[in-house]
Amino acid sequence: MPKIVDHDARRAELAQAMWRVVYRDGVGAATVRSIAAEAGWSPSALRHYFATQTELLVFAMEHVQAEAAERITTGDRTGSPREVAQRILEQLLPLDRQRAREAEVWLLLAGRAQTDPAARARMADADDGIRRVVEFAVALLTGEPAAGTEAVARLHALLDGLALHALLYPERMPPARARELLGAHLDTLAAS
Repeated sequence: MPKIVDHDARRAELAQAMWRVVYRDGVGAATVRSIAAEAGWSPSALRHYFATQTELLVFAMEHVQAEAAERITTGDRTGSPREVAQRILEQLLPLDRQRAREAEVWLLLAGRAQTDPAARARMADADDGIRRVVEFAVALLTGEPAAGTEAVARLHALLDGLALHALLYPERMPPARARELLGAHLDTLAAS
């Protein structure tokens, strides 16, 4: 009798192996070969689930989105709207090792999005998710619907810029500085 394989369980096993490699060695080290070795699989077995590096990155981005969504939806909502907005938006910035690794996946996928339709589609989906979080934060601060407003566009751009600078220039944009700049911008939104 042929063996019944639970493909969802296998993908979950690969996801765990992939994130162990990413957290330990960085996203650049997350190759088919290194993930297969971490999972105790052959590279050819892993290629059955992820035929290309982009497929692997798209899978990683899905995990990043799920992790961020979980942190945002279960996070502390006590305090003023300004404090809550700051805590929510900080979940989108690379302020600790986990979020830095997640941002590295975002950046690698963004690089591939220029030439790869699958990467472009996943980046568009991730960008939509970030925009929705920003809309929520702006509405929380202003007490008004925020979809499509200039305030949302500016805050979204600020978050992207802070994330990029924190990744590329961590000595110039350490977590405390990113928090400070985000907070200063939120203060201007709350005051308007």
